[in-house]
Amino acid sequence: MSEKKTKKQGFFSKMLTDNPVFGLYLGICSTLAISTSINNALGMGAGVIFVLVLSNVVVSLIAPITPDDIHIPVYIVVIATLVTILQMFLNAYAVDLYTALGAFLSLIVVNCIILGRAEAYACNHNVKDSAKDGLMMGLSYTLSLLVMSLIRQVLGTGVLELTNPFAGSAVIFSIRLIPEQFIIPMFTGETGAFFTFAVLAALIALYKNKLAEAEAAAEKAAKVAAAKAKAAQLAKEKAAKEAA
Repeated sequence: MSEKKTKKQGFFSKMLTDNPVFGLYLGICSTLAISTSINNALGMGAGVIFVLVLSNVVVSLIAPITPDDIHIPVYIVVIATLVTILQMFLNAYAVDLYTALGAFLSLIVVNCIILGRAEAYACNHNVKDSAKDGLMMGLSYTLSLLVMSLIRQVLGTGVLELTNPFAGSAVIFSIRLIPEQFIIPMFTGETGAFFTFAVLAALIALYKNKLAEAEAAAEKAAKVAAAKAKAAQLAKEKAAKEAA
């Protein structure tokens, strides 16, 4: 297996195991509330990526000169400023998306993912690494939203649809995948949101357990191999002494 392929597998594995929603259980409220359509998922995901990357960069720059006793309020001000810029942009150029996301845009300020990465990572790392961390966590969050939205939208409405929020919500594509008589309206509501989240979180937990078991088995095999090598070395030394 090539090194490039190994790195790619490691990247996607980390996207799952360190997934902020299904792996770390952060940002669940917004995920449950807005994952009714892929439009909402893409809009919120792009917004969180924007705020995460830029807030990590700014925090990385100002962390060395920020006193420890006020660093949390300072980080919140940075995040709130970026969220305000995002809100102004969406309100000006994507009104329908701005309306659909509603109060959850403002709540990005207190999203545990963003403040958590600023506090746990960005303040202790350089700008480049902080930006990469923000991008990865943002993509993981967006992936979570997309998966939940696809499941809920298709099962709840039977239609897979995407619109362009910057062109008056013009339909990009609309495909009916499930006949109307077979849809499950529950998935468009709160019950469907919790059910979908529970199933996906359980699958991620199962995957993490499998990885842990594989790592434990590999570690055990390495110990056994080391013990056998040591025993063989001792036997070889003993044989050499007897021959002498």
